[in-house]
Amino acid sequence: MASSEFGTFYLPGPTEVRPEILATLTRPLIEHRGREFQAMFARIESGLRDALLTGRPVYVSTSSATGLMELGIRNTPPGRILALVNGGFAERFAQVAESCEREVERLTVPYGVAHDLDAVERTLSEGKWTAVTVTHSETSTGGLNDVRAVGELAHRYGAIVLVDSVSGAGGAELMVDGWGLDFIFTGSQKAFAMPPGLSFAVASADFVERARTVRDRGYYFDIVQFDQFAAKNETPSTPATSLLYALDAQLADIMREGIERRWERHVRMRDMTHAWVKRSAERLDLELGILAPEGQRSPTVTVVTLPSNISGGDVCKGVAERGYTIGSGYGKLRNTTIRIGHMGDHTPERLARCLEVCEDAIAELASRRAPLRLSR
Repeated sequence: MASSEFGTFYLPGPTEVRPEILATLTRPLIEHRGREFQAMFARIESGLRDALLTGRPVYVSTSSATGLMELGIRNTPPGRILALVNGGFAERFAQVAESCEREVERLTVPYGVAHDLDAVERTLSEGKWTAVTVTHSETSTGGLNDVRAVGELAHRYGAIVLVDSVSGAGGAELMVDGWGLDFIFTGSQKAFAMPPGLSFAVASADFVERARTVRDRGYYFDIVQFDQFAAKNETPSTPATSLLYALDAQLADIMREGIERRWERHVRMRDMTHAWVKRSAERLDLELGILAPEGQRSPTVTVVTLPSNISGGDVCKGVAERGYTIGSGYGKLRNTTIRIGHMGDHTPERLARCLEVCEDAIAELASRRAPLRLSR
């Protein structure tokens, strides 16, 4: 199978984009302060609100999601920030806060493990905090945090909660209003199955009001401006109009599927991948595993741990030679894991073939390094 065929790209972001969505990028440009644009943006707003289950405006930024991570920090009033760190992108959130000269304290647990809520509450009770940062679906580990419970704890101790749902939103259950989240952001290139270049955020009315008191919140990522322009179905500065064409079309398809059914499809792909890891470990008699503990696993990305004599890079190369793309481990997990992104518009049927290819590549590498020991 040629790598250009749809259904062969399982990187944990950017994920694969359907050809019909890519085709919309070639439409002629329109004025971004005109009525045609405003009508399109109103449709986009409606679709994003339905996908994120919110009645609040959804801010659309021509930036990576890291830009909106910084927006969340810059628009948070002064005070200490508690960063819940359990993976590479949770650590990035802490580093972004520090780069904005915020006082940050980390509560760190092993990569892949969800934060223990009792430990979070103990830490919150020991001091005064302005905000808590937490990653919903941690793309580097395949772990999933209970952001609803974290938000409830933050509010109990007078803090706001800032949620990174870059690889969560659109694929993992997320109810922005129902869970009382103060600020969440995500990116176009993960479960929304869009090209990179757009990011989306939702902020509570209270968060926006608090932001008005922040004197040094900057200009490009001023959430007050985003809020004002969203009310007019516009963006504060020139948007990536071509990407918005694609978003308009993609959101229509997402709404036809229904967000709850989309969540269910992602759970099926997650469970299918986990069952494959177990079967492959038994068939190949290899120490294959899943980094995140059971019950704490994201429905959009699985991080597979490898035997010590097989590197993640070699597995990815072997998979690529068979016409498929998966991800190597992230950061310190680079050599010891692989990452399979089962998100966006992928289906269990197409994923099954990718998993077969992954097993073929792992089996070949194992046979080169030592004779295969067959399970009895």
